[in-house]
Amino acid sequence: MNKIINKRQLSADVFRFRFEAPHIARERKAGQFLIIQLDNDFAERFPLTIADADAEAGTVDIIFQAVGASTMKLAAMEPGEKIANVLGPLGTPTHIEKMDGPVVCVGGGIGVAPMHPIVQAHKAIGNELIVIMGARNAELLVMEEEMRALADDLIICTDDGSAGRKALVTEPLKELCDSERPPAQVVAIGPPIMMKFCCATTAPYEISTVVSLNTIMVDGTGMCGGCRVTVGGETKFVCVDGPEFDGHKVDFENMMMRLKAYKSHEDDHRCRIGTSRGGA
Repeated sequence: MNKIINKRQLSADVFRFRFEAPHIARERKAGQFLIIQLDNDFAERFPLTIADADAEAGTVDIIFQAVGASTMKLAAMEPGEKIANVLGPLGTPTHIEKMDGPVVCVGGGIGVAPMHPIVQAHKAIGNELIVIMGARNAELLVMEEEMRALADDLIICTDDGSAGRKALVTEPLKELCDSERPPAQVVAIGPPIMMKFCCATTAPYEISTVVSLNTIMVDGTGMCGGCRVTVGGETKFVCVDGPEFDGHKVDFENMMMRLKAYKSHEDDHRCRIGTSRGGA
């Protein structure tokens, strides 16, 4: 059982939780994630990325959007309550190495949260860091203060211009690719369509581009196959082979199609107890 220590509501449906998880806090590395189950009675298992951790305090921070039944249930929990099961750290850690040139980290929406440990790791070995953060509006920007403290340059983009530049993240990314000191590597985390277009932006320049994929996932150990994606023409499992891959090799169209697999079930998710369809 993992006790919730702190809860903050960042926007209408985005929350930041801190909870006790000493082993995960000690062992986690940049790029890894968790599988959470809110109770032991056949509850849904769902993946969430690690936004931060404190090894000394034994705590882990997650930032998530309440969009489905389980994340809404999690959002309703309060400090002092306990999460039944937290499995992690899972996934292959981010490969961090000294770069001969800037590392550009592009985070879209709450994709900034899993980007934070990656930025921390690059900062720790002395890489030059340019962070591009994008959101629909100023209210949906997360971890701005943390990123500003780490980045050599922070570029903020919003769709409506309420903070930073009124632009998509690909606009400053292309400007950096065209500059006299182009990125040595780009890391992009966010909605699949954003990652796809970041990769399309860097491809003509042959700049290494890493993406972190957030797919449908059940067990987090490669057994269920729900998280499979096509990378370089081969089937990969996000939970064990990823979550990070060479973005120029990811079949984003296939991935986005698979993400819609259960949309009709989600749209039709309502209580039918006492109705003709809810019996037997």
